[in-house]
Amino acid sequence: MAGVSLALDGKVALISGGSRGIGAETVRVFSQAGARVVFSYHQAQQKAEALQAECGGPHRCLAIRQELGTPADGRALVAAAVAAFGRLDVLVVNHGIWPSEDVSIARMPDEQWRRTLAINLDSVFGLVGAAVAQMDVQAPAAGSARGHIVLISSTAGQRGEANHADYAVTKGAVISLTKSLSSELAPRGIMVNCVAPGWVATDMSAAAVGDAELGAKIRAGIPLGRVASPSEIAGPVLFLCTPLAGFISGEVLNVNGGSVLAG
Repeated sequence: MAGVSLALDGKVALISGGSRGIGAETVRVFSQAGARVVFSYHQAQQKAEALQAECGGPHRCLAIRQELGTPADGRALVAAAVAAFGRLDVLVVNHGIWPSEDVSIARMPDEQWRRTLAINLDSVFGLVGAAVAQMDVQAPAAGSARGHIVLISSTAGQRGEANHADYAVTKGAVISLTKSLSSELAPRGIMVNCVAPGWVATDMSAAAVGDAELGAKIRAGIPLGRVASPSEIAGPVLFLCTPLAGFISGEVLNVNGGSVLAG
């Protein structure tokens, strides 16, 4: 009797921000599922090169250094992925910044607001637009959707985050974008969904989670009593890109240990 398959053999996936944390685990799990993977990185060159080698080398898994702060940056990354592997079946929009210092709205500099929106939203616009244009012109694999897009949001996009309004605004916009794109693209066979993690043990959150007082407060707000591992986010992302999720579109999948219960 055949087992349940999460295989993505023959598919090409682009994962932005893939050199560490959630992105790196997503690169690994997509590679293990049989996909050829392109992922971007900004500064972590050694980690990116090590991950590329771990996942089969540049003919199977290609690391590309790419700034992501403008729509043009996003379009350039999609073009590089298609140039490398000839097509694009999956886009996972994972990159982003979370300025860790608490800054009230009255003190937040214009530069911080603009930089967070540029990286977390402007480049997303370019990535998604270019990916959709590519998916529209290529033939889908037999029995498959034309394409899959998974946007990574956050619990902050659902309930807000005091003193981090810039970040929360971008993650709320990602949820709205997911719903808008699903309505637009599902009739064309392009499935768009969102994964909304809570606290995850990554480099970005290490200072907050590791702080004795704040870390205890964070864990107390999670019914499971702990933060997630990056692999616990990567698995649901993979699932949403397989035929097992073939009737899921426009969904906000919460992966947060029960801390937020609404999509």
